[in-house]
Amino acid sequence: MAEPITIATWPFGKTAVEAAMKVLAKGEPALDAALAGAQAVEDDTSIRNSVGFGSLPDRLGRLTLDACVMDGRTLACGSVACVEHIRHPAALARRVMEKTPHVMLVGEGAKWFALQQGFPLEVPYTAESIKEWLDAHPDLKKKEKPGKSPVRADGASDITVNEFNHDTVTVLSLDKKGHLGGVCTTSGLGYKLPGRVGDSPIIGAGLYVDDLAGAAGGTGVGEEIIRIGASLFIAEQMRAGKTPQEACELACKRANAAAGRRGVHPARVAFLALDPKGNVGAACTEKTDFKYAVGRGDKVELLTAKEIGPTA
Repeated sequence: MAEPITIATWPFGKTAVEAAMKVLAKGEPALDAALAGAQAVEDDTSIRNSVGFGSLPDRLGRLTLDACVMDGRTLACGSVACVEHIRHPAALARRVMEKTPHVMLVGEGAKWFALQQGFPLEVPYTAESIKEWLDAHPDLKKKEKPGKSPVRADGASDITVNEFNHDTVTVLSLDKKGHLGGVCTTSGLGYKLPGRVGDSPIIGAGLYVDDLAGAAGGTGVGEEIIRIGASLFIAEQMRAGKTPQEACELACKRANAAAGRRGVHPARVAFLALDPKGNVGAACTEKTDFKYAVGRGDKVELLTAKEIGPTA
C-alpha cells in the first residue's frame, strides 16, 4: 500500500493539498483527491488573482477559464478551454473525460455541454476583481507619450510570474493503491487577448499523468510550456529513470533553451512532478520565485523550488 501524497503549485496550493489529503485519507482515488483540491482553490475568491471566479478577466473584461484532468491508471483525460460562467471548469473537464468520446471542448460548445450536464451559469466577477482590472488595465493607463502603444506582454520576459501574479493551480496526487491523478485549472493570464488559451488545458503541456512513469504539471507563461510539451517531457524523463527533481530541472533547461533561440530570457516557467513511488520534485527558471505545497499524512509544508538559470 502506497503512502498518499499530494503536491500543488504556489502557496495557495496548501488549500488544495489540505482538501486533497482528506479525500486520500478515506481511501478514495487519486483523481478524486486532486479534483477536490483544485476545486477548493477554484472556490476561494479571497486569493489575490485567484484561480477561477474573482480572477482578472481578459482585455475585453470577459473571464474565461481553462482546465484539464488526467487519470494515471487508464490515461483517460478531459479538458475545457475558454469557458465562461462555469464555476468549476475542472469538474467540467472530468465530465468531458467520462461522458464524451472527446478530450477537449472549448468556448460556447463547452458551456452548452456544461448546461446539459447540470452545471449552473454563474456571474464570475467580484467587486475587487473588477476594480483591480480597471486600475491596472494596460489600455486604460495614462500613456507616457502621445501615440505610444499600450503596455502589453509581448514575450516571456515581459510577464511577471510569482505567487501574487499567477492564476494556475496544478494538483498531483498519489493514492493508497499507488495510482496517480492530476488536475490543472486556471483563469489564464490577466488581460490576455480574447480567445487566448495557455498550457493549462492541454494534455502533455500543462499536465500529464501516467502510473507507469509519473505525474507532472506546469505553471508560468503557458506559451513557453506549450512550446516544449513540458509535462509529457518530464513524465518521459521519469520513465527513462530520472528522478522527479532531475526531470523538472531538465524541463527548465529545455524551456530556457527554447526561449533563448528567440532572444528571450528567462522563460518564466515552473514545474513540479510526482513519481509512482511518492518522490517529488520541483524547479523553476530564474526570477519566477516558485513555491509549492506538499502533503504527506497529516503534514502539509510549503517548499521553494530550485531556480535554473539560462546557462545552467
